[in-house]
Amino acid sequence: MTQQPLAAAVRSLMPRAKADLAELVAFPSVADPRQFPVEECEKAARWVADAFAAEGFTGVRLLDTPDGTQSVYGELAGPEGAPTVLLYSHYDVQPPLDEAGWTSPAFELTERDGRWYGRGAADCKGNILMHLTALRALREVDGGYPVSLKVIVEGSEEQGTGGLERYAEAHPELLAADAIVIGDTGNFTAGLPTVTASLRGMTVVELTIDTLAGNLHSGAFGGAAPDALQALVRTLASLHDEHGDVAVQGLTTDQTWSGVQYSEEQFRADARILDGVELTGTGTVSDRLWARPSVTVLGIEAPPMVGATSSVQAAAKALVSLRIPPGTDLKTAQDALVAHLLAHVPFGARATATILSGGDPFNADTTGPAYEAMAAAMQEAYATPMVASGEGGSIPLCNTLRTLYPTAEIVLIGVEEPTTQIHAVNESVDPEELERMALTEALFLKNYGAV
Repeated sequence: MTQQPLAAAVRSLMPRAKADLAELVAFPSVADPRQFPVEECEKAARWVADAFAAEGFTGVRLLDTPDGTQSVYGELAGPEGAPTVLLYSHYDVQPPLDEAGWTSPAFELTERDGRWYGRGAADCKGNILMHLTALRALREVDGGYPVSLKVIVEGSEEQGTGGLERYAEAHPELLAADAIVIGDTGNFTAGLPTVTASLRGMTVVELTIDTLAGNLHSGAFGGAAPDALQALVRTLASLHDEHGDVAVQGLTTDQTWSGVQYSEEQFRADARILDGVELTGTGTVSDRLWARPSVTVLGIEAPPMVGATSSVQAAAKALVSLRIPPGTDLKTAQDALVAHLLAHVPFGARATATILSGGDPFNADTTGPAYEAMAAAMQEAYATPMVASGEGGSIPLCNTLRTLYPTAEIVLIGVEEPTTQIHAVNESVDPEELERMALTEALFLKNYGAV
């Protein structure tokens, strides 16, 4: 079978994949110069560029994108008449958050209990190694590649600043392809081969509330003086009803998900919900995650507990994130959120709501030849039929690519599964998932090249 030599090649390449991932994880490539030096992102970009150049990609270069970051681009010509496949991932990562909460250093790949731990081990440096390992296995077994290839590895996906999106719009010929493999999602559960068929969009709004010319002594003025922090808390509490469903007027909140279902028991385990704590919202877990909007308060600007004084607060701020399901217009959702926030500020306080970012939801067309080739590859690699699931997160680039290349099939896969704990402390990747997804991608490229 096709799988046997490729499977053996991928397996033999796993020690190299681990060593490479360790080098890549060691770069704290957080694309926010307020937190980490920009040089760390530049080092990671150069590492990625060198790695793909070593696999035969030509014209490998760093693209200076409009948000001040760099994306890595390269291409490789395949057999005459072969289709072109674009491989995508990103090398920037989330900040480590509470470094004291990590069992091992965040930027040091550490093996523990059969998993590899480190920031970016799954999201998304593990997916870069998925691409590289698949390509290395194909070159080892077949001496080349059955399709023409392009690769783009972004440097600011986690920041949502849209650098690559704007660059692609200004250079529309650059990323043109017949099929686009987005390596930035993963399987519904480990061992179940999954394509992500839908993504929620997202917008972030900054809410600022002012009530006083300056802070006041809470003993002398508290009880009558309007407290901006209290006003902020009341406003934020209005975003959900008593069940935890989104209560923003103008947003539909009763949509249903008809695909694979996420059991409450499994979700509780994956999300590490404490005993006795209830889930929020109504409907199935799949409905809540993939078909309906969700609102999250990302941060509040208020005095920290250490050093706090007995004061009535004059001003307070919050960042509010709205996830937008497919079928909901981005601008309509943004306008609804802003209107709701401003309408629910108490005390007649002065308030402003500023939209900081936004990306449309995405639905994939899963009926084309690329999906057929991926289904066959997943069946062969996992001995289990492929399923399609949703993803509550957002990848705004997908809609940019769809607009630029309306005939291209966009396929979302990756090494991330619920226990990887992306964006949290102690992020990890299951090396078995990395191995099987690398094999899946290699098989996909062979299958698609034969179409």
